[in-house]
Amino acid sequence: MDRETENGPAPARVGILARLSRVFSRLVTACFAVALVALPIGFLYFAKQVAQSERQISESADGIVVLTGGSSRINDAMELLAAGKGRRLLITGVYPETRLAEIAHKVPKYQTSFACCVDLDRSALNTFGNALETRRWAVERQFKSLIVVTSNYHMPRAMAEIAHQLPDVRLIAYPVVSETIKAEPWWTSPSTARLLLSEYLKYIVALARMQIDPSPTVREAG
Repeated sequence: MDRETENGPAPARVGILARLSRVFSRLVTACFAVALVALPIGFLYFAKQVAQSERQISESADGIVVLTGGSSRINDAMELLAAGKGRRLLITGVYPETRLAEIAHKVPKYQTSFACCVDLDRSALNTFGNALETRRWAVERQFKSLIVVTSNYHMPRAMAEIAHQLPDVRLIAYPVVSETIKAEPWWTSPSTARLLLSEYLKYIVALARMQIDPSPTVREAG
């Protein structure tokens, strides 16, 4: 029986394993330290990008998509449709039991637009699902540009998800700003700060997932 088998790994191998263990430990510590610095800086940048006031858009698009969730999102999207900013509107993330007439009843001034130019998606359960259904809808209609309507804090993630699914489609953001965010800066309101932080973390996770999952054009080409 040789010495290594009898007495365990040779001293040289033990030394190599010990050095590799130290290097790995230092690498993990360094990554953790970088994350501690990068995450707060990233959050401040994210919060700065969140629109604090609603904007008027002068350009038009082939279609308009609104992600459900906020009380005034659909009304704002219908205003855009009625103003001719898009040819059709997709409302994505609607509850399965909800009928078009129920939604139209809440915005009666746009009944005509509902009758001719509004489509509902009842299958999306989250922002990723919204993006998948938006892709299906836009591809079926050969749309090359979309106005995206959602809450201001949700807009970065929504735009990233939809852009990942439709990399060749021009996207125009139309953020809807709540009265609470309009009234006070986020750093003076614990509830708004928590909302932004939660959305920022979801945004980071979504970006990480997109690095692993190729865009549809890459998948189709492969």
